[in-house]
Amino acid sequence: MNVFISDFNKLIKLRLTLTVVFSASVSFLMGSKEQGDINWRCWMILTLGGFLVTAAANGFNEIIEKDLDKLMDRTKDRPIPSGRMTTGKALVMSLFMGILGTLVLVKLNLLTGLLSVFSIFLYAFVYTPLKRKSPISVFVGAIPGALPPLIGYFAAFENPHISWIPIILFLIQFIWQFPHFWAIAWVLDDDYKRAGFRLLPTTKKDKVSALLVVLSTLILIPISMMPFFYNFAGYIYVVIATVCGLLFLRQAFKLYQTQGSIAAKRVMYSSFLYLPVIQLALLFDFVIK
Repeated sequence: MNVFISDFNKLIKLRLTLTVVFSASVSFLMGSKEQGDINWRCWMILTLGGFLVTAAANGFNEIIEKDLDKLMDRTKDRPIPSGRMTTGKALVMSLFMGILGTLVLVKLNLLTGLLSVFSIFLYAFVYTPLKRKSPISVFVGAIPGALPPLIGYFAAFENPHISWIPIILFLIQFIWQFPHFWAIAWVLDDDYKRAGFRLLPTTKKDKVSALLVVLSTLILIPISMMPFFYNFAGYIYVVIATVCGLLFLRQAFKLYQTQGSIAAKRVMYSSFLYLPVIQLALLFDFVIK
């Protein structure tokens, strides 16, 4: 049983799945607070449905890449390439989670369910095969990667409406993914090359790729200020977002200067911290505003 649980966690990429659910939850709480009250029952439905849908997308990703995962040190111990789990078993579980998760989310509203299905399709069946063809895959993958804030926000409403809040939350997470993924691609470049993945902007660890990391991190600073200018965040958020943005930019600039793996790791770790800190600061400021 312990082996199955461990393999299941690897199949669904548990830490990534929980990160996605967290991102959607923050947006849901903001949408709920905007209406004056938090519906915890709907939050539980979103959490369950979001977990299942994200887990399904990650499962499909590993099924599609099973032969490539065998080539990389980072992924060769995953359940399918290691032979501990059959493709058929993984497919049944992923289909079950995808269908059940979508049905759960549709209970909140139709738009939430449709966005979830779109996210699965774009991540598993467009982004995944594109990773071996072109660096444009990072742009494509950033779209489903930025949908959780939209899904979470819309899930808070019986009749979802378009406003600046979900659009800005989407933009922050969308732009954040470029330095995040490029830093990971830099650190794991040798491993990725074995599988033929082309994720760095120039496909090389060079000055141009490093410059684009800097530029994307720089763009993130004014984008992260938008909640303040659109009046759904206050000065506490602005201070935290500015400090985090400048620290993130500093690490990116060091990567540009050195083009070394240590600097890339620091950018990667900075990205891991940046997004949850920003989201929690935004939620806190939104609630007390």
